[in-house]
Order: sequence, then C-alpha cells, then structure tokens
Amino acid sequence: MNLMEIFGMTALEIGKMIKERKISSPEVTRAYIEQIEKKDPQLNSFVSVCVDEAVKKAEEVQSRLDSGEELSALAGVPAAIKDNICTKDINTTCSSKMLESFKPPYNACVMERLEAAGAVILGKTNMDEFAMGGSTETSYFGPTKNPFDRERVPGGSSGGSAAAVAAGLAPYALGSDTGGSIRQPCSFCGVSGIKPTYGGVSRYGLVAFASSLDQIGPIGKDIKDCAEVLSVISGHDGRDSTSVRNAEYDFSDSFNEGIKGLKIGIPTNYYGEGLDPEVREAVLAAAETLKTLGAELYEFEMPIIEYAVPAYYIVACAEAGSNLSRYDGIKYGYRSDKGESLYDVFCNSRSEGFGMEVKRRIMLGSFVLSSGYYDAYYKKGLQTRRLIKDSFNSAFEKCDMILSPVAPTTAFRLGENVSDPLKMYLGDIYTVSVNLAGIPAVSVPCGFDGKGLPIGMQLIGQTFSEAKLVKAAFNYQMNTDHHKRAYEIMKGGVL
Repeated sequence: MNLMEIFGMTALEIGKMIKERKISSPEVTRAYIEQIEKKDPQLNSFVSVCVDEAVKKAEEVQSRLDSGEELSALAGVPAAIKDNICTKDINTTCSSKMLESFKPPYNACVMERLEAAGAVILGKTNMDEFAMGGSTETSYFGPTKNPFDRERVPGGSSGGSAAAVAAGLAPYALGSDTGGSIRQPCSFCGVSGIKPTYGGVSRYGLVAFASSLDQIGPIGKDIKDCAEVLSVISGHDGRDSTSVRNAEYDFSDSFNEGIKGLKIGIPTNYYGEGLDPEVREAVLAAAETLKTLGAELYEFEMPIIEYAVPAYYIVACAEAGSNLSRYDGIKYGYRSDKGESLYDVFCNSRSEGFGMEVKRRIMLGSFVLSSGYYDAYYKKGLQTRRLIKDSFNSAFEKCDMILSPVAPTTAFRLGENVSDPLKMYLGDIYTVSVNLAGIPAVSVPCGFDGKGLPIGMQLIGQTFSEAKLVKAAFNYQMNTDHHKRAYEIMKGGVL
C-alpha cells in the first residue's frame, strides 16, 4: 500500500492493518518519524522525538504479534505523549526551562498501561508551560501552530498533541485536561477528545498543575479511537489516592446502539452574548442532527455558570502555587548559578526557570491563600465549586447529558490574546465548570467557520457516564463527516 495513506487513517484502522499483516509496526513507525521530521518544523508540535526508541519498540511489538501473542487493538500503533506525563529516561519538560533536562526515573501509570497494550511512543508534544495557558504560546520551546492556519494557535494547553493528530503526525495522543486543555485544542484543530471523570484515570506520573482538577485523557481522529485509548489507560491505581476503584470503562454497547430517547440538555444561557454566531449556529445544528437521530432536546438555564471562571482560577492557582513550590533549584530541575546564599538560589532559580504566565498564577495562588484573604477568596471559590457541582446534578435529573460549545470562538491568531490574561481566561467559560465538578465531557468536530477553521461541540455527562457520551458522539460522527473533512481540508495547507 501507499504509506502516505496511513496519515489520514484512524489508530484503530492502522492497528487492524498491522494485525492482518498488511503492514508492519516498524514500517508505520518509520513513516510517522519521517513525516514528523519533514512536516513538524512548520508546526512545532513535538519537543522531542524518540527515533531509536520508537523503532526498537515497534520491532519488539511486531515480534510479539508474529509469535501469536494477543495484544490490544492499538498494538504496534504509534502515539504522541504530552510532555507533562512522565516517561522513563525520556525528557519530560512540561515545556519549561525549569525542567528542560529532566529525565524521570519512572513511567507514569498511563505509560505503563500503554506499553503493556503494545503502543509505540513517537515522542513528547509541546504544551503551555506547566499546562498553564490556552494557546500553547507560553511554551519555553516556542508556540505550536494550528495545522489549518499557521498564523493561529492550536489551543492549549495540549496544543501540541491536538496539532500532531490533526496534521497526521501521530494516529492518537495523550493530553491532560485541567480546565479544558484537551477539549479546547480538539475544537481548534478539528479532532476528538475525552476529558474523563476525575479519578477514572490515574494521575501517578502526571506533573501536577492543580491536583483536584487534572485528568489525563485521549485525543484522536474520531471518538472511537478515543474510547479505545481510554479503555486501555483507565482503571484503579493504588499509587494515586484519588484513583477510583472499579473505574474501568466498557464501550462495547456504545457502537451498536442508537440514541433514540436520549435526553440532551441545551443550557440557553450558554448560547447568548459573547458566543461567536458561527459557533452558535454549528453547535445548534449539531443538536438538530442529534434530534433527527432520536434524541430529545431539553432547554434549561444554568445561571451559576457565570461564576465558573473566577472560581476555577482561584482554586487552580491556589493548587498550582502549592504544587510548584517544589521547584526550588535544589532537589532537581533548573538551578541558577547566581547568588551567594540559599535564599538567592531559591529566588533566582524560580525567577529564571519559570515563564511569565506561571509566575502570574503562582502570585495569584499565593495571594488567595494568604492570611486575611483565604476566607474572602479561596473559601468562597470552594463554596462556588460546590454550587456548580449541585447545579450539574440538578440538570442531570432531567437530562442524560448537556450539549454546549467548547469555546466561544474558533482558533485566534498567534499573539492576539497572550498579552491579555483576562481575555485568555474568559475563553475557558464553557470548559472549566466540568473540571470543577469532576465530571466527564467529550469534544468532537461539528463544523467549520467562514475561514475554514474547525468548530467543536461538547457533550457533558454525569460521573462515569463516558460510555453514554461516546455513544452519542459516535452516532453523531456516523451521520456527519466533519471529523473526516477536517484532515482533508487541513492537509492541503500543511501536508
């Protein structure tokens, strides 16, 4: 076969071809490595590529398959990994000068599970520094470009992972989602992603941003790929105290059932002022498509949502300030060579090692946790978080899931928002509430704007309702072609 054809295939399609001996894992892996070397300089979606390691792993997996060993549907299929997920003896930088040369001595839990399933790791993807940002512009290694328009952002913080999948540089990828960092890049890049229920996927080995909000999840060309990856990486892990027992996902019925009678909530206040008209039109058109497939639409309001962004940034920054206190220039990571005292080493290492956005969030977190302001800000943030969770619980008494936009606009231009933190933060209006509530959500393409940029829709469900969300998204994708058109439209400009 023509190897160029594989770049438009899903991970499951490639895995099937490998198992049927129509192509080998080493052939696929070398093809992707060559494609990365050729095309990624235009995008900057990878911060490191594991050439020798990937080929060696592909040969090992192929040998296991040839010997008749039963492996997962993803066996031999290459993958890209966000650079805040620990990979043994491979740089894990969080796209920060602070960890520029850090090589973890262990693998994250999700890496152990992917390797056991026969996955081949191509490399680590670019991201906003320590996952703090919504555009992948805060990376120490420079911004990633959107494959549809290289003058625009791919979203963030998992922008490198989403751009790599969209551009055909990886069949699928792992990202992390603290306030929309999987869903928003998927929307901007025309790919699919899942933010799992909090506790469904182990955080062991994920470099912490905000511990009560972070979740690892998959990014793929379609929702079926994402479901397969999630089934591999999910499950209880005793090394993560927040990992939920019996959290394995079963998607066996998600791909052979319709959605007749499924109740989908439409929060009317999500579709008002501030939402781009083209985004509104595309998401509401998706609602009508779901209705024609048998779903029932239910309109309601969630007024508490207007407090989601301030509550999120109070909670997230407080936790970030605590988590980042470990980077002191002493134990590991960047150490400044300036200063004559221990205090000087602390100050200079953190000043030189962290970028501006990280410093901004540390300062905000320190402020809301400080004496005299804790009750006024952090305590109020936690109380608002509880009200948001209660609001979702109330909504799910009347509907099975909620349909909303992922972002208020399509991908914005590089440099357009990075100097205006408030404007950047307000772009998270539709995503952060999901993390505050600890519930799952999926993002899938639902159209394009007048400039040819992808638009994504978000389906939000109750805790551990991923199978139901996947079923709705799969039925939608089986009856539309936005997820297929995305690659065809994009490759004319990049590939």
